[in-house]
Formats: sequence, structure tokens, C-alpha cells
Amino acid sequence: MSLDSLLYKSYSGLMVIKMNETHAPMLSYRERLFEVAIFFLRLGLTSFGGPAAHVAIMHDEMVNRRKWVSEQEFLDLLGAANLIPGPTSTELAIYLGFRRVGWPGLILAGVCFILPAMLIVMALAWGYVRFGATPVVGGIFYGILPVVIAIVAQALWNLGRTAVKNWLTGVLGVAAVLFYFLGMNILIILLAAGLIVMAWNNFSRIKRLPVVGFWLPMTGMGLVIGSVPFSLPGMFLEFLKIGATLYGSGYVLLAYLRADFVRDLGWITDRQLIDAIAIGQITPGPVFTTATFIGYLLGGVPGALLATLGIFLPSFIFIALASLLINRLRNSPWMIGFLDGVNVAALGLMLGVTVQLASTAMIDPITILIVLVSLFLLLRFKINTTWLIAAGALIGLIHTLV
Repeated sequence: MSLDSLLYKSYSGLMVIKMNETHAPMLSYRERLFEVAIFFLRLGLTSFGGPAAHVAIMHDEMVNRRKWVSEQEFLDLLGAANLIPGPTSTELAIYLGFRRVGWPGLILAGVCFILPAMLIVMALAWGYVRFGATPVVGGIFYGILPVVIAIVAQALWNLGRTAVKNWLTGVLGVAAVLFYFLGMNILIILLAAGLIVMAWNNFSRIKRLPVVGFWLPMTGMGLVIGSVPFSLPGMFLEFLKIGATLYGSGYVLLAYLRADFVRDLGWITDRQLIDAIAIGQITPGPVFTTATFIGYLLGGVPGALLATLGIFLPSFIFIALASLLINRLRNSPWMIGFLDGVNVAALGLMLGVTVQLASTAMIDPITILIVLVSLFLLLRFKINTTWLIAAGALIGLIHTLV
């Protein structure tokens, strides 16, 4: 029996028998706060497998077992999380906390889901900084990094079949790859793709709109600022920008991190980036805690805390706003068209980054074989990524010791 089940049973004497419309027992407000905290702490500590696994676990627990929300309500909340920037599974957790206990639950669910992963990643980052140069640790990453490339390639394949809806989105995806390699800022690429599809899908509506200065606030966005000295406030703002503008899965984070922290700012190397991605894959909870790892590399514990705050803070704000606008957002043809364009451009950026990072991970016949075998197992048997990463680490360790 799980810990939260035991704690839940300890409150059974205080439980009110009356059931609400989703047939969940009516607990006191304090009991529901405690229930939310315990569940999302456990989820953040044990939920391996990435955003898709997080959503599946929350669906089983919230709809089937605990009856916090109905099937339709869960789908509505998931749809809202997909309509706004940021990590979908984290935003879904925040939204479920809000639905259960209101505004305090919004903060409590998000913090409890993020906190365990953040602490685990900080501990691994400390070990990486202190022992990362040792042969054993280097050997482990030698085997893990090719698996990460295969995981991202599988995500590209699966997501691409959904994102490429017609010839226009297909063309925009290819264009995103080309413009990425030409050095264009990724925010410009994403914004342009979103606006093109939105305009194409809503051409008849555009003719009825008054001319406004929509483009004015966008001027100056996406300028490449070049390498600048590192500062904690500057790093916080970079992660805040990423958290506020990133659409798509956690894997799209790769494009943002490489464009900003490797190419434009020069604060980390490609090798450090792919190591950070690997750490994000082997730890439970949100994939966006990759930011925690990079923050620690750049600024120690203060850097890790500021990076985590920066990348997740927009999600709390957006969910608070979405709770007031969910129906309008979900039914807006403008937003649907914009997201179609942004999503396919994001996949194009993912492809460009994956090609570049593959040269860091695929360095000899063994690592090439690891990529190919991992990709086959993922596509053919849908094997859990945690097992593949563990196998990659074992192969890397054996390769180093033999």
C-alpha cells in the first residue's frame, strides 16, 4: 500500500460521507490540501518516463481512482495545458491542484511536483561538477548520450505524424530547420510559423479585422545578442523567457537551450548541454528540471534555484490566467491555427538541434550501434526509456572498465 494511501486512510474517521458530482468523498479543506501535497510529492519523486507518462499517471489517479475530476473535465484541463506555453504535464498538475483546492492548490501542486525532481537534479549536478571528469562518470555518459539521441529521434517521429497536418505545415517544418541552421533566432521562427498558419486558417476573418499595430511589440524580438558575461539576473531572465514562450514537448527545450546558452551567450558547451539533457531524462518529475542542472553548472545552488524559478514561474501565471479563459482559448480558431504553426516549427527546431548534438554523442561504431538499437526498441516495442538509459549507462561503464 502506498504512503499516500496510508495517510489517506488515517483521515477516514474525519471523512464526510456526502459525495460530490464526481463521486469523490468530501474532505475538509485542510485534508484536501494535505491530499494534494502528498500525491504530487509522490508523483514528482517516482514518475519516470517523461510528460506522456506523467499525464497517464495523473489520468489514472485523478479520474479512475480518486475521482477528483470526470473524464471530460480531465480532457478539458489537458487541452488547456496544451494551448499555453510551458511544460504540459507540470501545467496539468498545477491545474488539477487548482481544481481540487483553489488558488492555494495551484501553488501547492506545482511546487510539490517540481521540488523532488529539483533536489535530485541538484544533487546530481553537484556530483557532476565534483566528479564529472573521472573515467567512470565519463564512461556512464558515453553510453547514456546515444540513448538520449534515440529518445529525441523517436519523439520527433511520433510527434511529427501529428504535427504535420497538411502541405503548409510540412513546408513550415522544413523551413524551420533551414532557418535554424542559418542562425535565425528561434522565437522569430516559432512566431512566424504560428502567424502564417493562423492567417491561412482564418483568412476570411482577417479581412474583417481593423488594422492595428500588432507587429510593433514584436520588433526587436529575436535579435542575436552575442556572447556576454554570465550573471545570475541575466540567467534568470533567459530561463523566464524560455518558460514563457516554449510550446511543444519538453524535448523542444533542447532547441531553446542550445540557441540561447550555447550559440548566443556562450555560457555552456554542447557537451554540457547534452549531459544536462541526459540528467533530465534519468530523473523523475518534469523534464524542465534540466534548467536546474544548467543553473547549478553556471551559478551553484543560487543558480540552480533561480533557473528553476525562472523556467517554471510562467506556468503558474499562465494556468492562473487560463483558469479564467479556458473556454475561450480552447474554442478559438485563431489559437488553434497559431498552435498548429508553432508546433510544427518546434519540431523542425528539434530536428536541427538533434542533428548537431548527434555529432557529440555518436563518436564511434559502439555509440552509433547504441543509437540504432535504442531507436529500434523504442519504435518497435515502445520500451520504457528508463530501462534503455540504464542499459546505456551499463554499456558505457563496461566500455570504460574493460
